[in-house]
Amino acid sequence: GQLDITYEMPLTKIPVYRRDNPAALRIDPFDTVYFYRFNVQRKPFDDVRVRRALTMAIDREQIVRNVTLGGELPTYHLIPPNLLGFVSENSFHEDVAEAKRLLAEAGYPDGRGFPKVELLYNTLEKHRVIAEAIQQMWRKNLGIDITLYNQEWKVYMDSQHTTNFQIARGGWQADYVDPHVFLDLWETGGGNNDTNWGNPEYDRLLRSALSAPDQATRFAIYQQMEKIFLDEMPVMPVFFYTYARLVSPRVKNFFTTPL
Repeated sequence: GQLDITYEMPLTKIPVYRRDNPAALRIDPFDTVYFYRFNVQRKPFDDVRVRRALTMAIDREQIVRNVTLGGELPTYHLIPPNLLGFVSENSFHEDVAEAKRLLAEAGYPDGRGFPKVELLYNTLEKHRVIAEAIQQMWRKNLGIDITLYNQEWKVYMDSQHTTNFQIARGGWQADYVDPHVFLDLWETGGGNNDTNWGNPEYDRLLRSALSAPDQATRFAIYQQMEKIFLDEMPVMPVFFYTYARLVSPRVKNFFTTPL
């Protein structure tokens, strides 16, 4: 009874409050995507087949149902729903058999010969348990062992910006309500790209989008951009966030927005 509102809550407490004190549990939509970045200049992730294999080999439904527990939405594309009515027409799908085929084609049949790889995440219990779940799926489905390591926020951010990693946890939150915010992030050399990926056609489309004569034309450009992005897979989308926290029933008229 000492707190009015929490900033967040432990994942394991979500089902407890859902069962025992649902009036205090608030889970709201949140325009944020959770993903893993690949450093496309570091082997083996300079090969798009490896990036696609790892992306297709995890069960996102299981992650949100058994790990994150907050009603998150598994995603198979980049842009969250409900941003000015934009609906992604492009997506990938989970397919372990195809992932194994791609990995073998890249030179690692059943994971044999796959190099030592480290997955970086910033120190937080939520990121650790998600990484452990994905680590287990990659081991089971592809036969590869990924080492997990964590860094405190400032060190982790420096590692991202200097691309001193092979795979790194990432996320992006909308700071205004428009799909553009999830696409200009990946401009070649962009300050928050942090993947070493770039594509000249993607950059050209990005520049043309803001001079489009109407929203329909602009959104059509975004569809082309998202297709390029998902074909080349510099990041692995996992889910769209929700915002889970506790709000005391004595707090009245407390509202949130997806931002």
